[in-house]
Amino acid sequence: MSTLTCADSLPPKLTADSQRDDLMVQVAKLYYDLEKTQSDISRETGLTRWQVSRLLREARDCGVVRIDIVARSARVPALEVALQKRFGLREALVLEVDDDDALNVVTQAAARYLCNLQPMPALIGVSWGRTLTKMAQWLVPRWNEGVNVVLLNGAINTRSVGEPSHNVAERFAQAARGQATLLPVPAILGHAHTREALEQDPVIAQVMHLGEQAPVACFSLGELSDHSVLMESGYIDRPLLQELERLGAVGDIMGRFIGMDGEPVMPELDARTLGLRLSALRDKAWSIAVCVGAHKHRIVHASVKAGYVNVLATDAGTARYLLEQDHE
Repeated sequence: MSTLTCADSLPPKLTADSQRDDLMVQVAKLYYDLEKTQSDISRETGLTRWQVSRLLREARDCGVVRIDIVARSARVPALEVALQKRFGLREALVLEVDDDDALNVVTQAAARYLCNLQPMPALIGVSWGRTLTKMAQWLVPRWNEGVNVVLLNGAINTRSVGEPSHNVAERFAQAARGQATLLPVPAILGHAHTREALEQDPVIAQVMHLGEQAPVACFSLGELSDHSVLMESGYIDRPLLQELERLGAVGDIMGRFIGMDGEPVMPELDARTLGLRLSALRDKAWSIAVCVGAHKHRIVHASVKAGYVNVLATDAGTARYLLEQDHE
């Protein structure tokens, strides 16, 4: 904290404004530098506590007092606040990191945030994929004993490439010493009527109901490219990817491909996608999206604008992109 005066620019004769400035400086020094309580300042100056409080607020608003938040980590509070104000986010975790280390640092910050939620929820929902698989590695042992971690979208792969990324719910639950409730169905089915039949099955319906009820949803955002985990898992192929791009898709949220307006671009494909409805994300107390990198800029932008995200964990480059794009 620093106090600023404008003595050099004051006229020789004090005005009402300059007297008020002096009073703001006096009250600010007592409160911030000398650590007096507002009651102490009231007694010392003869002002009421209401007047003291108003002067302190005015001192911050007009720049007499400047408060700088200096994080001890790679977090960038100024960008976090800007995102929260611009998009109405409950929280933003923005980290200034090199591209090579971004996934590790951002997922670690997201894991700390989840482990520190208060009150600790007894039920949370998660999606699956590489980002949340990495996030699971950073969860504190026994971070929420007895928690029920429910999978929000289907995760049975038709093929496997590289490190398994479909068992996120189990990893989250294992770290917490809790239990995982799985959704043992594909993320995208061949026919809409197959999805409808599965959703009517009592076992599947119960899991999906838990996903709707969970106050916390933690998920990543999928890029629209050959590196998409949905493509690697066999759910979509290159011709379908090209068609989605032609229709204006910018990426996916739990298998649901959306455009910049936040709406699914291919209703026929969306009708075959089994998992939490996008609209349900707007009702979550914590809708936590974790994503890094320029390849996900557009899907992040669409998601926050549509209100699907109220907690965003990302890198500083993505944060700056969001603020620049939304300013145009």
